[in-house]
Amino acid sequence: MVPQAAEQEGRQGPTGAVIGQCPTVAIIGAGPAGLMAAEALAARGIAVTVYDAMPSPARKFLMAGRGGLNITHSEPLDRFITRYGGAAPVVKPWLDRFTPADLRAWVHGLGIETFVGSSGRVFPVGLKASPLLRAWLRRLDGLGVTLKARHRWTGWDANGALTFETPAFGRSGVPLAVAADATLLALGGASWPRLGSDGGWAPLLAAKGVDLAPFRAANAGFDVAWSPTFVERAEGQPLKRIALSFAGQTSRGEAVVTRTGLEGGALYALGAAVREAIARDGQAVLHIDLKPDLDLGALMARLAKAPPSESLKNRLRKALGLEGVIPALLREGATPADLATPAALAARLKALPITLSAIRPLDRAISTAGGITLTELDEHLMLRRLPGVFAVGEMLDWEAPTGGYLLQACFSGALAAAEGVATFLG
Repeated sequence: MVPQAAEQEGRQGPTGAVIGQCPTVAIIGAGPAGLMAAEALAARGIAVTVYDAMPSPARKFLMAGRGGLNITHSEPLDRFITRYGGAAPVVKPWLDRFTPADLRAWVHGLGIETFVGSSGRVFPVGLKASPLLRAWLRRLDGLGVTLKARHRWTGWDANGALTFETPAFGRSGVPLAVAADATLLALGGASWPRLGSDGGWAPLLAAKGVDLAPFRAANAGFDVAWSPTFVERAEGQPLKRIALSFAGQTSRGEAVVTRTGLEGGALYALGAAVREAIARDGQAVLHIDLKPDLDLGALMARLAKAPPSESLKNRLRKALGLEGVIPALLREGATPADLATPAALAARLKALPITLSAIRPLDRAISTAGGITLTELDEHLMLRRLPGVFAVGEMLDWEAPTGGYLLQACFSGALAAAEGVATFLG
């Protein structure tokens, strides 16, 4: 068992805790970032207790694994770092310290092999999060890490100790007080509240003067004013091997037509720019290239060979192999002139305009932007206003598209924060 700070004997620590033979660290949040930091600190001989409000750890991590756990990406690191936008200068040292190759090696060390998919994304063999998490928890247990479930962090008491609501709180009305030599916050953003990532920590830090950026949905779908006829025909239909363009950026991949609009990885890669444009202008128009491997001239030539008497559906299928929802999508909002000639139809295929009016709500987002502004942290990820308190993961105001970039930064940032904690503890 890991000794609790209040049970040890010795001198007073920098945050009021009592230090015995080894310092103690409280990690709040049992997601990937919190668990990775716990492993790194425990391996240094530091007594670590991880607190989480949920009944079991890493619930969002397990949910992410249901569709195939994408842990990182195989693209070159110089390209990889650009995925973090304006936060790239802050994130880059984390990735230099723990690269995508290092993450794969770490997974292999848990006895789980990985592979690179056709898109360059990296997955564990079996595509599941649960075997990885089970092996990881066994390792943490072997290192002496204590996990305490159903402990909801409520701030600090008058003596500076951490306070938690626990199952016993409902009976006594008295929160649990925990003293530690350092605290690492890894509470996640504000998406998926039913899995524990609800942003409820924000008022606690705001009360301490910590600067917070408002939470904003990231990696979420966008609303489109589809016609009822189109929704009835197209809802749930995929758009495969497409390219989306907005504000000088292009993203290739897939998207899905939803009842309210569009979602999918190709759109998420442009999501931050689209979201900010909607906030500024009330809407954003992106363009879909439905046949990105053929240029405009080649499209025109193929379409010109199709008999004009044939239906649009048959012309697209025979000339270009385009089926499914594509004919209906091309007709949505089109004028007769837009589809009248091979030239007009080719132009629409290469740059189909779609007007996006809003991003989906936070509780429908995969991740969030916003949280603790990066200027609130020193180079060790310690809060400047709260010495001995560190923060990591989606609590911080950075964002990245899906594709392994989110998890990689959480893992890499956790190791950077763990090193910061160790430096602080001396």
